[in-house]
Amino acid sequence: MQIHTLDLHFQGVPHTIASYLLVGPAGPVLVETGPGSTLKNLLARLADYGYGPTDIDHVLVTHIHLDHAGAAGWWAQQGAQVYVHHVGAKHLIDPTKLLASAQRIYGDQLDSLWGETLPAPETQVKGLYDGEQVEVGGLSITALDTPGHASHHHVYQLEDIAFTGDAAGIQIPGPYFVDLPAPPPEFNLELWQHTIERLLSLPLTAIYPTHFGRIDAWRQQLQDLAVVMETAAGFVKTCMETGLERAEILTRYLERYQMQAKEMGMAEEVFEQYELANPHYMSVDGLMRYWRKKDS
Repeated sequence: MQIHTLDLHFQGVPHTIASYLLVGPAGPVLVETGPGSTLKNLLARLADYGYGPTDIDHVLVTHIHLDHAGAAGWWAQQGAQVYVHHVGAKHLIDPTKLLASAQRIYGDQLDSLWGETLPAPETQVKGLYDGEQVEVGGLSITALDTPGHASHHHVYQLEDIAFTGDAAGIQIPGPYFVDLPAPPPEFNLELWQHTIERLLSLPLTAIYPTHFGRIDAWRQQLQDLAVVMETAAGFVKTCMETGLERAEILTRYLERYQMQAKEMGMAEEVFEQYELANPHYMSVDGLMRYWRKKDS
């Protein structure tokens, strides 16, 4: 088996969103489609390895957020079987609610950021449950329920590696830095803590987060993510308890991250990659929503 990291150059920027090409004994498998806006880049990267759209029979997406599965409907329309968490399946078949939610977040930038999101034919979507195994490309892949970032999130385990979507956080090439993607409406601190514990119990040698690329020091990343998550959640809670408005909380949250990045020697362009892969205003909104819901 071969694993190739496909850089989708989201918005023309490297190391922000990845898809993964698995070449198994019975053919290729695609993990994560990226958004519709990077489909041309994805097809070009696949062509680099000698594959066209009709060669891809199996596509797995970790969850239905547009940066991970926005182009899933296109692949399904080409005849690929798309595998997704059973809760998210209906939203690939009819993305109306998904796009309405995205519209509220991104507004006029929706199309320029994410491109076209097509509906997937129902026959081409397979909803998976926790622990379910699928045989694709001659490979046996297990879906693992991993909520916290989203309730409909799966990690896909293949032997001693795992494709973690957003469940293991974000780490972009450069100085070591683990970022927390906590968008609304489904961020859940307790569930994500359980997810981290579950992932740490797996006999892995490496993980492949969608943002970005293979991570060999995966235990360290997960342990650090747990600390980052607790700290960020506590920071936002304290800000809310002191009566700060969203705009001021966002300013302080971003300043805090910028200071940490600077202390680690991170170049400005790398910080901008983090911001593109994971806009911090979304995490502030997700954390604030979490605390409001918890306190209600």
